[in-house]
Amino acid sequence: MEQIETSDGIQRRGMVLKMMTALKQIGNHPAQYLKNNKFNAEESGKLQLLFDLVEPMLETGEKLLLFTQYKQMGDILFKALEEKFHSTPLFLHGELSRKKRDDMVNAFQNYKHNNIFILSLKAGGTGLNLTAATNVIHYDLWWNPAVENQATDRAYRIGQHKNVMVYRLINKGTLEERIDDMIRSKKQLAEMTVNTGEKWLGDLSNNELKDIVALSKEQ
Repeated sequence: MEQIETSDGIQRRGMVLKMMTALKQIGNHPAQYLKNNKFNAEESGKLQLLFDLVEPMLETGEKLLLFTQYKQMGDILFKALEEKFHSTPLFLHGELSRKKRDDMVNAFQNYKHNNIFILSLKAGGTGLNLTAATNVIHYDLWWNPAVENQATDRAYRIGQHKNVMVYRLINKGTLEERIDDMIRSKKQLAEMTVNTGEKWLGDLSNNELKDIVALSKEQ
C-alpha cells in the first residue's frame, strides 16, 4: 500500500492488480502463490469446503463443473480431488488442442464415471454445452459478474431439464467478501460487460483499497 500511495497512472493500476492477484491466490491456496508445487489440503479452508461440497454430489451420482481463473490452481484442484476421492477429474484449459477439448466434453456429457469437470474460466467460459452438470462451483471469483455468469451458463444451455445449483466460494473477512459486497451494492459494477474484466480495481482510491485488503478483526 505504501508503494501504491506514492505512484499513479498505469504504474499504480499495475501494482493494484498485482496485489489483488497475490491475495486472491493466497486465498485459493498458499501453494498457488508460493508456486512450490507442494500443497497440503489442510492449509486451505476453501479447499476443505470444496471437499465437503463435492462429497455428497459424488455419492448421489451428480455431475459438477468447477471453475477457477488460474491454470495453476486447476492443477492443484486436479491433484487434490484425485487424491481425496480416488477419481480422476477432467481438466479443460487453454493449452489443450481442440480434439482433446471435444473429447473431454463428450466424456463428461456421456460417461457416468466422468463426474468432475475442472475448467479454467477463460477456456471454459464460451462455446461449451455441458448440460450433464447439475452443480456449478466457482472456486475463485473473477470480480466481474458478467464473466462469472457466462461460465455458469455452460450448464444452462438448451436441453437442460434439471435444476442446477450454483456455489460461489468466498473467504469470509477478506478482500473476496468485500469486493463481492462492493459489486452487489454498486449498480455500475453489477452491470459490467464481459470485456470490462477486473480493470476497474486499478481505479479504486487509496482509502477504498485499504478497506478492501485489511483483514477483518473478527476473523
